[in-house]
Amino acid sequence: MEGLYHHTNKQVHEVQSHMGRLETSDRDSVHVVENEIQARIDNIFSSLERLEILSSKEPPSKRQNAKLRVEQLKYDVQHLQSALRTFQQRRLAREQQERQRQELLARTFAPNGTQKKLLDVANMLGLSNTVMRLIEKRAFQDKYFMAGGMLLTCLLMLLILHYLG
Repeated sequence: MEGLYHHTNKQVHEVQSHMGRLETSDRDSVHVVENEIQARIDNIFSSLERLEILSSKEPPSKRQNAKLRVEQLKYDVQHLQSALRTFQQRRLAREQQERQRQELLARTFAPNGTQKKLLDVANMLGLSNTVMRLIEKRAFQDKYFMAGGMLLTCLLMLLILHYLG
C-alpha cells in the first residue's frame, strides 16, 4: 500500500507540474499536452481505486489514516481534473472568439436600412438603375430645399416677433 501511495502521490505532483506547461505551450501542441495530462489523471484514478481497496484491508489501527490519505489524494486529483476542464473551456472560448472575429473581418457589409429596402422595392417594381439614381439625386437635393425652407421660416418668425413684439 505504501509503495502505491507514494507512486500515486508522485504522479499527482508530476501532473501539477505539467499543468504549468499548458499555459506556456503553443497552439499546436496544447492538444498533445492536454491529452497527456488527461491520460495521467485517468491512470491516477485507477491507482486510487486500488488504493481504496488496499486501505480497506489495512489493520484497524492504520485503516482510518490510510483512508484519509487516499481521500486527500482523490481530492487533489479532482481539483486537477477540474483545472484541466476549466483550461479547456477557456481555450475553446478563445478559439471560438477568434473564429467569430475572422468571420466578421471577412464579411463584406452591404447597404442596410431604408436605402436597401428602397432598392429592393424599386427592383421589384421594375425600375431601371437610371431612374433609381435620379430618385436618389432628387432626395439629396430635397434635403437642401428643406433646410433652406426651415431657415427662411425661422427668420420670418423672428422678424414678425421683433416688429410686432
